[in-house]
Amino acid sequence: MSAPVLDRDHLEQYTAGDAALETELFGLLSDQIDACVSLMKTARSDEDWRTAVHTLKGAARGVGAMELGEACAKAEACYPDAEALQAVETASERARDAMAAVRG
Repeated sequence: MSAPVLDRDHLEQYTAGDAALETELFGLLSDQIDACVSLMKTARSDEDWRTAVHTLKGAARGVGAMELGEACAKAEACYPDAEALQAVETASERARDAMAAVRG
């Protein structure tokens, strides 16, 4: 079974439904996506790649963006890999769309 794009039950455990907190967390994840994907694209070593992917994996899973977390977990051991990068980018966009839908 594939991971959900956004696990609202997981998110609710940490936010208790507080919309302002969800918005803040979504903003932080969006910033992490920008930074980490950029670092993945410019990584010059396996360590740089793994650090960026691992950071994004934790941020994604923390807010319930499980599909993105799963894509990152698979990408951690794949430096350099265009398919892994594309999977992370695709999951990132799906996570952003899901977060935007929650915000309304």
